[in-house]
Amino acid sequence: MSERHMQIGEVAERTGLSLRTIRHYEEVGLVIPSARSKGGFRLYAESDVARLMVIRRMKPLDFSLEEMRDLLEITDRLGDTADPPAGDERERLRERLDSYRKVADARCETLRARLEMAEDFAATLRRRLHTDVRSGA
Repeated sequence: MSERHMQIGEVAERTGLSLRTIRHYEEVGLVIPSARSKGGFRLYAESDVARLMVIRRMKPLDFSLEEMRDLLEITDRLGDTADPPAGDERERLRERLDSYRKVADARCETLRARLEMAEDFAATLRRRLHTDVRSGA
């Protein structure tokens, strides 16, 4: 049985990415559709959708397109079952992956701190509004 393919509209709906963004990721080589229909429409497999979701999760952490490409290449290579990396290559790939993990962890911490400040600000506004309502101002 052949793998089910989806057109770009369904992929956009599933991933929350715009058609334009998905096309852009194809143009820059991050996600190439698995197939094309006879009419030339892009057709995506589940693995393509999973790859798009990885990219989507990198976006809030401000990874550049080049960093995304590099990270995807690392994970593709480490996940290659037909020609798995061995020895030194595998260790180098794991070290590079760990460096990206450290960057992601640091960026998450920065986002948490920014969110805490934003929530504090929103709470200040709520308190101010509540105070104004009580005082009749």
